[in-house]
Amino acid sequence: MTSMARAERHSNPAAIDLSPSVAARHACRAGTASSTAGVAPGYVQGNLAILPEKLAASFHRFCQLNPKPCPVIGMSDVGDPRIPSLGIDLDIRTDLPRYRVWRDGEVVEEPTDIMAHWRNDLVAFVLGCSFSFEEALMADDLPIRHIERNVRVPMYRTNIACADSGPFAGPMVVSMRPFKPADAIRAVQITSRFPSVHGAPIHLGHPHSIGIADIAKPDYGDPVPVEADEIPVFWACGVTPQAVIAAAKLPFAITHAPSLMLVTDLKNKQLAVL
Repeated sequence: MTSMARAERHSNPAAIDLSPSVAARHACRAGTASSTAGVAPGYVQGNLAILPEKLAASFHRFCQLNPKPCPVIGMSDVGDPRIPSLGIDLDIRTDLPRYRVWRDGEVVEEPTDIMAHWRNDLVAFVLGCSFSFEEALMADDLPIRHIERNVRVPMYRTNIACADSGPFAGPMVVSMRPFKPADAIRAVQITSRFPSVHGAPIHLGHPHSIGIADIAKPDYGDPVPVEADEIPVFWACGVTPQAVIAAAKLPFAITHAPSLMLVTDLKNKQLAVL
């Protein structure tokens, strides 16, 4: 690089090359991000739950009791919007495309940042996301239907009760991907290597047996077809805290909007258990 080019980069921060993860977060801050699906390949994305300090210990215990849907990969200090272990420049208040603000168990707002809602008593939890294991599935040439169709993964509330902790109790939420039986077996093997991002499926086939009345009508995300030679495969999902927040009617909480995630600087390969 010439001295002139170095001088230009020093005087113009926009000219500095950003990693894909940092660029994704900057797009969120600028209000230009619409989705994180397929963004920053190779980097871990996370679900978000933000709660007052007086509830943080109970929620942390809830996650420990329910590691499949709620694998904690990062946690902030009280009142601190940074989580340096997930990204040096990360700001939890601005770095997701869209948030959900909850009051008394209801979504009252879906802003693109939460600067106006941030308080000094809040604790942020980042939970593992299935986007990480989807990369491993695709690397093994297993098709992901919602990615092929450029829609959000279908997610469903189930009749599987989570272990409770304080006010936190309610149903597990699952995400679904259809596979041919042989591919489903391979998907189980691959995702078992990623326990910190939900791990192996919790159910294969027969959605009614886990409380899903109509697989064509997901509670979150978008429907995808399940062909006659395929079976639906269900993984525990990081949207579970949202179902639990609704069930508990918490006075105040903040989450991500489903499928609109926090892009971290962690690499998916760092989470694999060999």
